[in-house]
Amino acid sequence: MPSVDIVSEVNLEEVRNACDNSNREVSTRFDFRGITAEFEYKKPNVVMKAEGYHQLKQMADMLRVQLSKRDIDSKAMSLGDASSTGKNFSQQVNFKEGIEMPIAKKIVKLIKDSKLKVQVAIQGEKVRVTGKKRDDLQAVMQLVRTSEMEQSFQFNNFKD
Repeated sequence: MPSVDIVSEVNLEEVRNACDNSNREVSTRFDFRGITAEFEYKKPNVVMKAEGYHQLKQMADMLRVQLSKRDIDSKAMSLGDASSTGKNFSQQVNFKEGIEMPIAKKIVKLIKDSKLKVQVAIQGEKVRVTGKKRDDLQAVMQLVRTSEMEQSFQFNNFKD
């Protein structure tokens, strides 16, 4: 029987590359001249440091653009609280990996409500979908892609 796994993974090597590219962009942008601002990659997170809260917001947008260029969904990125020490601000960027149980249950409910002839099982941090037809699995993939979940999903192990 054909099956597919719904997972949520982030390629940390691409995150590091996006962080390096964002640092290059900060060093060349006119509005960041004379300002101390940097991205620091601390596996598996990124720490943004700047002199103002407004600059942190701009840096988050820069990182989002660089991640999208590297095929990492911006939904995988979650911003922590901004903290300040004197005149410097810092903010941690976390990346969501794995599907947590409440979101997995939402996915199962979404698939079951669609009345597709597939079986859905939660297996740890992934959701396995099996069915008799490949078309049904592709319909499930499209359904999950278009759903408004607060997380990005990938599809692995598509087997006939």
